[in-house]
Amino acid sequence: MATATLSATMQERHGRVTFKGNPLTLIGPEVKVGSQTPGFQVLGQDLAPVTLASFKGKTLLISVVPSLDTPVCDAQTRRFNQEAAALPNVAILTVSMDLPFAQKRWCGSAGVDRVTVLSDHRDASFGTAYGALIKELRLLCRAIFVVDRGGTVRHVEYVSELSAHPNYDAALAALRQLTATA
Repeated sequence: MATATLSATMQERHGRVTFKGNPLTLIGPEVKVGSQTPGFQVLGQDLAPVTLASFKGKTLLISVVPSLDTPVCDAQTRRFNQEAAALPNVAILTVSMDLPFAQKRWCGSAGVDRVTVLSDHRDASFGTAYGALIKELRLLCRAIFVVDRGGTVRHVEYVSELSAHPNYDAALAALRQLTATA
């Protein structure tokens, strides 16, 4: 019901992503390189609200996944957790619609401890602000956003096929360029 209400008032982008070749509809505006980072409110694993302001002044890599309990999302989050060790002064966030309890369980079993995993399940604030909410599934699409310390988006990738991996090298190169000049 909430998705129907959201779609009536939000921009819809049909066919921007697919799942196994079937087109899906994204709700919300497409975030573009050079734009200011949209605000959001999600939940941490302790159920406390987390906002964009929580990371003010930090370089961010925001990794968006449909669900941590799927192979590509698992691999994507583990990859960025591994890369985090070599990226001081960078906050790496993974956002999904998974419940905070499931995220905490998954992080514990996967040994993920360098990535901040956040849940958008309550009201899809992140998904609608970043144009990443899938209308048909009420899941987030796979996407990557790299944001500089001033809050400007420097790299965006909406992965066109949900079951495909993002371009890790491009995202990490954008992140390293920002940290080299900081």
